[in-house]
Amino acid sequence: MIRKVLPRTLLGRSLLIILVPLIVVQAVALQVFYGSHLDVFSRRLAASVAGDIAFALDMMDRTPGPEEFGWIADQSFAQFEIWLRFEPGEVLSGTPRQRAFGPMDDDLAAALEERVRRPYTFDWNADPQTIEVRIQLPDGVMVAGVPRKRLYTGTILLFVLWLVGTALLVFGLAVVFMRQQVRAIRRLSAAAEAFGMGRDPGPIKPEGGLEVRQAATAFNRMQERIRRFLIQRTEMLAGVSHDLRTPLTRMRLALALMSQDAETRELDADVDEMERMVDGYLAFARGEGTEQAQPTDLSALLEDVAAAARRSGADVACTAPGALTLPLRPDAIRRALTNLIDNARRHGRHIALRAAQRDGGRSVQVTVDDDGPGIPPGERESVFRPFATGSGGTGLGLTIARDIVRAHGGDIMLEESPLGGLRARIRLPV
Repeated sequence: MIRKVLPRTLLGRSLLIILVPLIVVQAVALQVFYGSHLDVFSRRLAASVAGDIAFALDMMDRTPGPEEFGWIADQSFAQFEIWLRFEPGEVLSGTPRQRAFGPMDDDLAAALEERVRRPYTFDWNADPQTIEVRIQLPDGVMVAGVPRKRLYTGTILLFVLWLVGTALLVFGLAVVFMRQQVRAIRRLSAAAEAFGMGRDPGPIKPEGGLEVRQAATAFNRMQERIRRFLIQRTEMLAGVSHDLRTPLTRMRLALALMSQDAETRELDADVDEMERMVDGYLAFARGEGTEQAQPTDLSALLEDVAAAARRSGADVACTAPGALTLPLRPDAIRRALTNLIDNARRHGRHIALRAAQRDGGRSVQVTVDDDGPGIPPGERESVFRPFATGSGGTGLGLTIARDIVRAHGGDIMLEESPLGGLRARIRLPV
């Protein structure tokens, strides 16, 4: 349950690490101030006010009379800033007193019960500047107006605003700085994802914290090493394939001078197969590492591949939506699809080429179906090996096709086809 509530992103978790201690510190500070200092301060103010009112009541008991009450009221206002008014014959109503925010309300009630020891009630909302305390006397009600400043301190509001304001300020600064750090990590992740899909984002600019800068620098070095390795591997294999043309040409000339019998024709077919594989790899090597990904209409590309296959005599049915635009290396994808269709053509008569969006538009699925004999499930993975033998034939066609698709961040799977033969299912990320 806790894992479901906690944020999953690095930014969310970093802010949570900052926010939780901040809230705890502010809560402790507020509790210490509100629960101890303000409470003691409020009790002392309430006791002082209740003592002044009790003193005025004691003076009224000692010297009763209207003239004496006037003198007591004048002295109370002059010495304590409390104005007094007597309402003869009045009786306190039974309505509950108006309560106030904070401990001042309860502290004043406790102080009046302790010092005055008479029925009372008070109202915090009677006047914006004063608190009206009504005390029941035998012959009426005495009303005492106490200034709010004698009971209420504005530091509590100032302290709360200070806590909240500093918390928001610190949290806002943390959000700004953490977003800068996370942005650098996201750029590094996007560059790694693009490089893994065969795109060339180029060296990224190291930014952010020291560790993030070190990771970006290491990624740039790794990217350069991998790019250099791929170029060297491709050039080496292309050179080897090109050098094979000379002995193949000599073999073809020797076979042409020999008598044409069954063995000669079989050898000639083998030379044709080897030449076809060499030409296919040379075509792959020429585009490997030089072609860059660009927005490509996959539907139009599939129609072109199907039309080229039909011109070669293949029976290909192509079904694709109106427009499927995604970043591709068009020549490389065309080569991969051509290899798959050529493989299906060698083993079947009818081929179905389809494309559709999957995963809510996040990926595209391309299928190549044929009605040939198919490949047993245990041998399907082995046909992707270079020069594999078996039900899938020999050569580099499927190997090159998988290499191209995986360089785009996708994959190829072989399955049973609804047509009865083999299905090659390609998944490409959008």
